[in-house]
Amino acid sequence: MSINRKAILDRYQPSHEGQWDHFSPFSVGNGDFAFTVDGTGLQSAWIEEDAVTPTLTMSNFGWHRYPKASRDYSKLRFQEFNANGRRVGYMTDSTGQENLFNDLRQSPHKFNLGKIGLSLPEWAPNPDYKMVFKEVRNLKQVLNIYEGIIYSSYHLDDTPVEVETFVHPKRNIIGIRIRSALLKTKMGVEISFPYPSHHITGSDWNKRDAHQSILQGYSIKRVLDETEYTVSITACEGMTITEKEPHRFVVQGDKESLHLLVEYMFDEEKKEGLSFALAKAECLAHWALFWQSGGFVSFEGSQDERANELQRRVLLSQYLLAIQCLGTLPPAETGLTCNSWYGKFHLEMHPWHSLFAAVWSKEDLLERSLWWYESVLQSAKDRAQQQGYAGARWAKMTEPDGSDAPSAIGCLLCWQQPHLILFTTLLCRSGRQIDRYLPLIEETLAFMIDYLQERDGIYSIGPPVIPVQENHNPKDVLNPTMEVEYWYWALQAGFNLLEQEGINIPDSWKEIHSKIALPPHNGEVYLAHEYCSETYGAFAQDHPSFLFAYGFIPGVRIDKAIMKNSLKKTIETYDFRSMWGWDFPAMAMTAASLDLGTEAIELLLLNAPKNTYTRNGHNAQADRADLPLYLPGNGALLLAVAVMIQYDSFKEGWVVQSENLHPYL
Repeated sequence: MSINRKAILDRYQPSHEGQWDHFSPFSVGNGDFAFTVDGTGLQSAWIEEDAVTPTLTMSNFGWHRYPKASRDYSKLRFQEFNANGRRVGYMTDSTGQENLFNDLRQSPHKFNLGKIGLSLPEWAPNPDYKMVFKEVRNLKQVLNIYEGIIYSSYHLDDTPVEVETFVHPKRNIIGIRIRSALLKTKMGVEISFPYPSHHITGSDWNKRDAHQSILQGYSIKRVLDETEYTVSITACEGMTITEKEPHRFVVQGDKESLHLLVEYMFDEEKKEGLSFALAKAECLAHWALFWQSGGFVSFEGSQDERANELQRRVLLSQYLLAIQCLGTLPPAETGLTCNSWYGKFHLEMHPWHSLFAAVWSKEDLLERSLWWYESVLQSAKDRAQQQGYAGARWAKMTEPDGSDAPSAIGCLLCWQQPHLILFTTLLCRSGRQIDRYLPLIEETLAFMIDYLQERDGIYSIGPPVIPVQENHNPKDVLNPTMEVEYWYWALQAGFNLLEQEGINIPDSWKEIHSKIALPPHNGEVYLAHEYCSETYGAFAQDHPSFLFAYGFIPGVRIDKAIMKNSLKKTIETYDFRSMWGWDFPAMAMTAASLDLGTEAIELLLLNAPKNTYTRNGHNAQADRADLPLYLPGNGALLLAVAVMIQYDSFKEGWVVQSENLHPYL
């Protein structure tokens, strides 16, 4: 019997009742554009507090550079490292070049495209959320994830207000409908604009003279240094738009109902006209198709008390990743909700955000962002050449043009390099054509081969290298377990992809591959790397990445008995408080692959500060004030659940139905 998906989804609609939870705002979006709202259904109140999610409008197309920020990488002084006799320069030392270092990290950055909220004469611009929600009474707000619409109802001045909010599935359009008698007397909709910022809110409301907002009929032209875009407003009959002060506009009417579409356009191409009714219908159709196709998992009927929470996390994670991460660029770690690391994306996290889509029969959503690798291939080849290597080296922290961000840590990471092989392998297994990616695969492999260091007939990784577990000195790291096994697997997988397309693999590549160092262990447990005798002591914190060599990847050279010992010792010794949101699903994948189903469930749902999920479904990162949400945790959860179902991890007390899940590797 097929799963009644809508019935299950209807039972897990997140809501606020009585009081708005400012740690858990709801968002609507389409993967490239997102609109996050407060309890009014809009962005009526302004929040800028540590650990609180701001309510912003963000897009994959909205990037800005500070006008005085240098973009001249040629002036950057590189730090030289000895890579087994090869001198390699990395952008790792800011000493004496702090301004240039920061300029190249902070620009370009994503920014808040503008704020849309209720306008009342007694409210100052950007009213404080505490003041607003003293006046909002009888609040009920529901995010209908099956429809992609937020429904908000409440009282202001003892008068009912109803608001609907959605985003068009293919365009940067916000749809808003408001019903209230206050619209006839004093309520309007305010659209206001800040100057961009690289900080978490992407907003600087104080630099009013540094940008322009030019009213042109029912459009507003925005000029922010080199960045320009237009905000087009389609309102119902009788609506007027007035400029109240620079960068602040109010839409008003004389009826008790108002609906409008607000579109953010970054090119001059004329867009097809769209009515409110059609935009809403296309939103509803899009989300119905999203939920009724692809993979689905039900835990209905389970007796285990954890099943309800896991069902909630699974459903809300699917929604959040669809609106935040599965767009036309690799996502930032906070998606399109707010800035983290200036809105730039971290390629080592790309699989945790998006790889689940290939397993949940939503391959088209994964492929949306893979064109970007093609667009920056030359940049990746230039990076490898500058460092003295063949092929293309993919950056750790980057942005649309593929530039690498200077970093004491990021530039020395390498585990993002094989990800393209992982993506294309899963796409190929799903029957997708991968011929367009062959140049990427070849250049990726060429770097991986040349990056290895030969010592006494064995090919090694590092030093220098910083592994997944970033708390190691790069000069002291040799053959980190996860990286060396990932390298071995990805080279063979890449060879297979090329050979099935009729491309010959050089014999020298095959010989090097056959002589890659084995993952290091002491006979009882795996080590973080060959020199890390304190793997389960001084280094028992952050990512236990040696575990991921069996689970996240197949680990064809891993000894299962030693890996079981390693998992057990990790559970006994590691500081779970220091782990990140994706570590728990990753460990669960390892446990499932070892046929330790009970442990897999316990690890997936472990009570730890960074393994919590807020009302809106976001994976929160506890003590990280700069990360009120963390989407790699959500994506890792979905991948882990699929792997656990594949290995039959859910047994006594669990009832599991799944549809359209592909086997993982």
